[in-house]
Amino acid sequence: MTSRRRSGILLHPTSLPGPHGSGDLGPASYHFVDWLVAAGQRAWQVLPLTPIGPGNSPYASVSAFAGSPLLVALEPLIDKGWIDAADAATGHGLPRERVDFERTVPWRMARLREAARGFDRLASHDDRAACAAFCAAEAGWLDDYALFMALDGHHQALQIGCWTGWEPGCARRDPAALAAARARWHEEIGFWRFVQWCFFTQWRALKRYANERDVQLIGDLPIFVAHHSADCWARPDLFLLDAQGEPHVVAGVPPDYFSATGQRWGNPLYDWSAMQCDGFAWWVARLRHELARADVVRIDHFRGFAAYWEIPAACATAIEGRWVPAPGQALFAALRSALGELPVIAEDLGVITPDVEALRDGCGFPGMKILQFAFGGDADHAFLPHNYPVRCAAYSGTHDNDTARGWYATAPAHERRLAEIYLGAGGHDIHWAMIRAICGSVAELAVYPMQDVLGLGTEHRMNTPGRLDCWAWRFGWEQVGAEPAHRLAALSAAFGRAPMGCLPANAGRAEPTPSV
Repeated sequence: MTSRRRSGILLHPTSLPGPHGSGDLGPASYHFVDWLVAAGQRAWQVLPLTPIGPGNSPYASVSAFAGSPLLVALEPLIDKGWIDAADAATGHGLPRERVDFERTVPWRMARLREAARGFDRLASHDDRAACAAFCAAEAGWLDDYALFMALDGHHQALQIGCWTGWEPGCARRDPAALAAARARWHEEIGFWRFVQWCFFTQWRALKRYANERDVQLIGDLPIFVAHHSADCWARPDLFLLDAQGEPHVVAGVPPDYFSATGQRWGNPLYDWSAMQCDGFAWWVARLRHELARADVVRIDHFRGFAAYWEIPAACATAIEGRWVPAPGQALFAALRSALGELPVIAEDLGVITPDVEALRDGCGFPGMKILQFAFGGDADHAFLPHNYPVRCAAYSGTHDNDTARGWYATAPAHERRLAEIYLGAGGHDIHWAMIRAICGSVAELAVYPMQDVLGLGTEHRMNTPGRLDCWAWRFGWEQVGAEPAHRLAALSAAFGRAPMGCLPANAGRAEPTPSV
């Protein structure tokens, strides 16, 4: 996973500051890399970089390969003269403290369409050649994605929400119908290709900037894809679908302590037998693509590669599902054969059975340890830092958790008391005590959500599973100040996650005062 002990920050780019309604790959992202370096941090973990889906979630995308148009920075397009600077300068009053998706998405898409028109009129020979080269190199996924988006836009205007409701020729990918669609929607297809060229040009530049400063980028790969996606439409043979293209079984997780009815996610399930026939070529292409975007990839719901919960599509809840074996080692052997050693973090949270542990350990992947989950048992709890193995990634919390301070404020009394004793901290400094505990652990990688570094409460959490009004959190540089970088640099140097040169001269004052 890593060449040495590292620590880093969990922050999706949409949460960065900026004037255009959402954080993006513009100046604030480079400033954030500089801040990471100053803070002794050598990793930046993001959420999926793919387009957002229902509920504005990055985990329900229309493509497993495309980059999110919401992350395309406007400043480079303004500098090229493809967008009018005055029109984009202020963001037309879009809020800076949160992403107002309802207003921000259409405004930013309008700016990207303006940029595409500007590109058509004004682009240099070099820019046109670069765009053409990108489109040729990425044609394996880009051609289907761009056509899907063009067709989807047309059918959404007709209030047809899913590709299975399109006219049969396009829905079933009849060659003649697709050729006609490409001719009809040639300009729209070009727009979606242009947006992807902008995204990947900007992301690769940011990744290069980070890597040159010894900052690794950690990506996030959801195990499943959305039914209404270019992936499912382009390769329906790889999914368990009926003759009309609808899933007859869907993904989820069974009932547990947290939900009496389980979770019915609704994603189509893979036809693993069909995928195995060509050596899992789709998965090889997907992971190769993701590893070009990131130095390390966190694979979400890793347990689904050992066995997955199959729910009849007609069922409204997950209760009537069943466990079905997945290909496990056969898949990862094929991936290693094609791609070499895999820099992967296995998201192994929840009820993890011996077969999942055997798959994770057999692949040599580090699992995840979440400190917020550590205080509900006794001293043997696997998520307490003194029990960590070296080969793991430790977190104070994830994007699905409350913030550290929010968790402490609502945790059961016995969990708070154990945390106070174990961490030597209370409500006002619990976040720094949790950061210090995982930083000082033997875990190869320690990751802290930016909200915990800033000591923010529940109202600043990124996601609450099951709610729709999420993913909107942003911060401003005025919230940060000098102290967080100073403390992180001191901790990282003291615990071997950064060079001793990062240790400030007054590092003794960087630690919080224990409250118990």
